[in-house]
Amino acid sequence: MKTAINLASQPFRRDRPMMVASWALGSVMVGLLGMLVWLIYAERTESAGTRAEIARLQQELAQLAKQQAAVDASLRRPENAQVLERSLFLNAVLYRKGISWTRLFEDLEKTVPYNVRLIAIRPWIDGRNQVKLEMTVGAEQTEPLLKLLIALEKSKLFGETAVTSRQPPSQNEPLFRYKLQVNYAQQL
Repeated sequence: MKTAINLASQPFRRDRPMMVASWALGSVMVGLLGMLVWLIYAERTESAGTRAEIARLQQELAQLAKQQAAVDASLRRPENAQVLERSLFLNAVLYRKGISWTRLFEDLEKTVPYNVRLIAIRPWIDGRNQVKLEMTVGAEQTEPLLKLLIALEKSKLFGETAVTSRQPPSQNEPLFRYKLQVNYAQQL
């Protein structure tokens, strides 16, 4: 049997590939460290510009709020109360006049089924300046009215629909009548 015996005090080892790989890995890590430092610096510079822009916009907003407060204080003085009241009234009238009846009927024409009759319609504007419609509709059967409700709910121009009252047919009125309230997305 042969036995390998090494009589040297320090046996021969192959360290060169390990040293080259360690040196290459170290240089790659130093390069990545440099890139991360550069990215941090660039981000800090960019965020400093953004913070400066935000501070400028907040200062401008505070100045505008101060001007608005001065105008409001001027309008709330007793001698200007009549002008403020008239201004609010005229704004309300202009908002109501802003509803286009032509566009309203065009949009309803696209949505209302052919066998549903539009008996009455009254548009109004709520406190959030959204147009709401109060409609009275009629049909000989209830199915077309249900189709109308579904069509109004699915429409992009109309939205949430609420039935406020229902009337069955009578001797004088042969139609089922529904009174509805619906949101309308016409831009003023």
